[in-house]
Amino acid sequence: MGFFKSLNSKPTPKEVAKDRLKLILIHDRGEIAPDIIEKIREEILEVISKYIDIQVEDVEISVNKNGDEEGENTSALIANIPIKSIKGR
Repeated sequence: MGFFKSLNSKPTPKEVAKDRLKLILIHDRGEIAPDIIEKIREEILEVISKYIDIQVEDVEISVNKNGDEEGENTSALIANIPIKSIKGR
């Protein structure tokens, strides 16, 4: 299976979205500019909208930073995306 997957060099929208989210979660020490957050929001919504009808006006996306007892800082991308319906049902 891996051989055939390598022939198709274009990643699926799901894989692209997953990779983008991983990059955000890995980026744990810097601030993310509001324009970058907006670009991420637009791209995530574009991918999700292919599969799910969502309430775009009610979408909330933010980055939360947390520190633990050892002084480690981590960031998390939080997305609240209200679903109207699943496409293809």
